[in-house]
Amino acid sequence: MSINQNARLAGLLYLIVVLTGIVSLAYVPSQLIVWDNPALTVENIKTAEFLFRVGIFSGVLCYIAFLALPFALFKLFEKTNREVALFMVIFAVISVPISIFNLIGKLDVLTVINNTALLELYSPQQISAQVMTMLRSYNNGITIVQVFWGLWLFPFGYLVFKSGLIPRVFGILLMFGCISYLIRFTGAILLPELDIPSFVRLPASIAEIGTCLWLLIMGAKDPSIDKLKSV
Repeated sequence: MSINQNARLAGLLYLIVVLTGIVSLAYVPSQLIVWDNPALTVENIKTAEFLFRVGIFSGVLCYIAFLALPFALFKLFEKTNREVALFMVIFAVISVPISIFNLIGKLDVLTVINNTALLELYSPQQISAQVMTMLRSYNNGITIVQVFWGLWLFPFGYLVFKSGLIPRVFGILLMFGCISYLIRFTGAILLPELDIPSFVRLPASIAEIGTCLWLLIMGAKDPSIDKLKSV
């Protein structure tokens, strides 16, 4: 596989991660979950159960693609620095089982709202409280796993910057993206009352979407061709 083919494969996997991640982590929760209204949240999930299931399914696809992505990137960047590329793979792969296991909480929500025995045993308020507890537990899992979503970006960004296979600005943004994830994690754990400004998320979003699209559309420069041109 040529460098360009490998880059476009990585870009395709990255695109799957981005799109399914938006659906599972952003779109579906924004349509169904109302944190200060448990009863409405349960009603929304019951009414749009298929959409809730699509969110879970998208999450599984996202993490499967994310498992494959660092290996495609490893093939692309191993000649730049094999040790750093290994750290990139390790940090990314560690997050996958945590992320998939975390989705069990959402499946448990479906179990509760569709279990007629539980619905007869508990009041609607108790059911709503259980559902919200499961959803908050899921969000707590996201808080933990985003440590690894951040850590893998630093070696990835370093490799992009050092290799020159794609514009180095993406490497800088990816490394800043790592810092933004860690800021959000630190704030959530140590300073939960602090409202982290939304612009903190921008470096990671711009870096990942930009890198994804560049790899998919433009591919990567072949350094051997540059060497031939310089001769």
